[in-house]
Amino acid sequence: MLRSVSGDCSPVDLHPSVLTRWDMLVPFLIMLREGIEAALIVGIIASYLKQTGRGEWMPAVWVGVFLAAALSLFVGGGLELMSAEFPQKQQELFEGIVGLIAVGILSSMVFWMRKVARSIKHALHESLDAALAGSKNQTYALIAMVFFAVAREGLETVFFLLAVFQQSEGSSAPLGALLGLLLAVGFGVAIYSGSMRLNLGLFFRWTGLFILVVAAGILASSVQALHEAGVWNHLQGVVFDISALLPMDGPAGSVLAGMFGYQDAPTVSTLSVYLIYLIGALVLFFMPHTPKTGKSVQPHPSSVTNE
Repeated sequence: MLRSVSGDCSPVDLHPSVLTRWDMLVPFLIMLREGIEAALIVGIIASYLKQTGRGEWMPAVWVGVFLAAALSLFVGGGLELMSAEFPQKQQELFEGIVGLIAVGILSSMVFWMRKVARSIKHALHESLDAALAGSKNQTYALIAMVFFAVAREGLETVFFLLAVFQQSEGSSAPLGALLGLLLAVGFGVAIYSGSMRLNLGLFFRWTGLFILVVAAGILASSVQALHEAGVWNHLQGVVFDISALLPMDGPAGSVLAGMFGYQDAPTVSTLSVYLIYLIGALVLFFMPHTPKTGKSVQPHPSSVTNE
């Protein structure tokens, strides 16, 4: 049973194991998506080097990957340790700022991938050729090219996970992120080896839709955090209050808060930014995208395999 329902409309109650699984879902999916994006980038580069007889450059590729991963871990760990030293109001301010940054990064990530999905392979090939074209410092140029391509994905993930972890308690969210990363690595190896074909276009579309819903919740939570920090005090009237039915500090409410930024008594400001962002983002997301004329359409990422 997922819930117990009685005639007196008692709060929803969920089994702890169910709560743990749902609390893991958001970081799991975001790490899976970001990990597959990073694996896609590395796979395209590795395949192109192999096809063009330049496989000896792969060690430089791995150096770039590991440096990008190290930077992401350093930034994430540093921000987490720094926030732990803040007083309460500064922690709320930090949470609000990180949440706003995460929403901006998540939104740009979704729409960037939607825009460049058909040309990313060609763009990476051009960048790779440019890095190896010179007679000097080819190794450093290749390392830098891979580093910046992968670091983008890593830093996006860092800010998102910081925003999610601040809304979650316990180890379920970090565990979900770790499982998503491990599965992404497995998918990346399988896609590169040719033993698996994944419809990446469909995958990025549905995970992108989920991310936009999550981002709307993070935005609302960030506005609330800024209010608690004393920075934003406008439009604070309560729109409705269902805390007696589904409290935020209850089992189900805490899961919904961690996943979608649920609030049992939203204010005008938090509900407004949630609806404005979500409606606007969904309209843009489902709006037909037509490639610019005059440019050849490159293969969709779903066709990327070890050719």
